[in-house]
Order: sequence, then structure tokens, then C-alpha cells
Amino acid sequence: MNDYMHIIISSILFAITLYTITKIGGKKQLSELSFFEYVSGITIGSIAGEVIMGLEGNMFHGVLAIMVFGGFTYLHDLLGIKSKTFRDLFEGKSTVLIKDGKILEENLKKEKYTIDELNSLLRQKNVFKTADVEFAVLEPKGDLSVLLKKELQPLTAKDLNLPVAPEKEPYTIIMDGHVLADSLTSAGKNKGWLDIELENLGVTLDNVFLGQVDSYGKLTIDTYDDQFKLPSPQPRKLLLALMNKCQADLELFAYGTDSIQVKQMYKKNAKKLQQAIDKIKPFLNE
Repeated sequence: MNDYMHIIISSILFAITLYTITKIGGKKQLSELSFFEYVSGITIGSIAGEVIMGLEGNMFHGVLAIMVFGGFTYLHDLLGIKSKTFRDLFEGKSTVLIKDGKILEENLKKEKYTIDELNSLLRQKNVFKTADVEFAVLEPKGDLSVLLKKELQPLTAKDLNLPVAPEKEPYTIIMDGHVLADSLTSAGKNKGWLDIELENLGVTLDNVFLGQVDSYGKLTIDTYDDQFKLPSPQPRKLLLALMNKCQADLELFAYGTDSIQVKQMYKKNAKKLQQAIDKIKPFLNE
């Protein structure tokens, strides 16, 4: 076997082997690496490169070495799932760097981080003053998790005791100008509905790059033509405004009649309509 054929065959063989080992390891191998996975990955890559370019070597010895290191990585992940002690030993523990708004200098030195590096990690979390931090912990993967002080945290609907409508995953029903029939059915819509919605937006199907339906049944699209201006229909807000007008009219009619019986009827229905508006207002305001 000449040198060129040796390199070609070795490259193909090791590409398949590395792909298989990575596939067995799972998606975790493609995200953030632990210390063991980092060392294992470097070693496997070095073995592959050495055997591919080492023309005098035996490629099958390299395959065996990669399989051994891949097996160690798989075993490491398997034991890590079953044992917290093993995880703590090989992957490390979280380290608290800021507690109750105070930087823990000893923990900072233990992890070999400088104050500049800590500030850099905080800035990546959009925090520019350590005084704003209530709690910060350095995760085993090297990420910094930050909890701001209560008064600096953004308000949520729960803080204001406001009811909000539940939000579900949107369905992608159009992709590259083609209708995804299964997704359209899962969204509870049909082709006739889609044609009407596209007509209302003034766009043709072949000009739609992406189309999605949210949990409220609203269609949003992105067109190939970036200069195309989509209209902004707001049927839910229009419905809310109409219901508020009807409720106000009922109260006005109640004040405008001299009949006690009719007055009570208008007030009763105005109250019922107001209760209905309060219940569905979070949905119509989305």
C-alpha cells in the first residue's frame, strides 16, 4: 500500500471510528466538557492524527487505542449517572464565589480566579457591579450562575399577581415555501385556513421562508423578500376593545332608564360581561 492510499484509508477508517465513539458518548460530548472528557478528547485526537500520518504504524492498533479511550469515556459517564461521589471526584463540585453580596476570597483563590476574571464572568451575565449580586456559584463546567439581589431582579407577572395565558410550543407549518401537513394538522388547522391567512397578509406561499402558528392560533411568517412589509393585524385587541365598549354601553343604558327592572337587568349583564373580560383579558392582550 503506497503512502497516499494509506492516508486515505486511515482517514476514512478513523473518521468512522471517531463518529461512532462520539455518537455513543451522546450530545454531552458536543456541549461542555468535564476535565476527564477534555483529556480524553485530546488523547483520542492525538492518537488519530499520529496513526493517520504515521505511515509506518499499524492503523488497527490506533483504532484499538481509540476504542479503549472511548470506552473509558462511556464508563465515566455511566458511573457519573449512578454515583454522586464519583461525579464529585472526577467532575468537581460547584464553588460559591459570592454569598450574601460578599465575595469569598478564599474560594476565589482556591479556583485560581482573579477578581478581573470574576468581573469578566459577571459582565457576561450583564452584571457590572459585584454589589448587585446576592449569590454567585462557579459550576463544575466553568460557568458562573448569578442570582441578583431581590430589588434588582426583573418584575414578573407573578410578582404583580397578574394572570397570564399559558404559552405552548409554536408549530412550524411552512418551511422553504412548502406546507408541512403533519404540523398543520397538529396545530388544529387546515389548508383552507392557511390560504385565507396568507391572503389576509397579502403574501403567496412560495414567498414564505418560515411560517409558524402559536398556541393562540396566530400565524407569523418570515418572507424571502426582506423588503416586504407585513401588516400588523391585532384581532384579539380589537375584540377586547369591542367587549369593553359593550360593557360600557350596558352600564350607560342602566343609568339611562327609569325602569328599575330594566336597570337591574343592564347592571347584571354588565357585571357578567366584566367578569368575562377579566378572565380572558390575559389571552386577548398577548
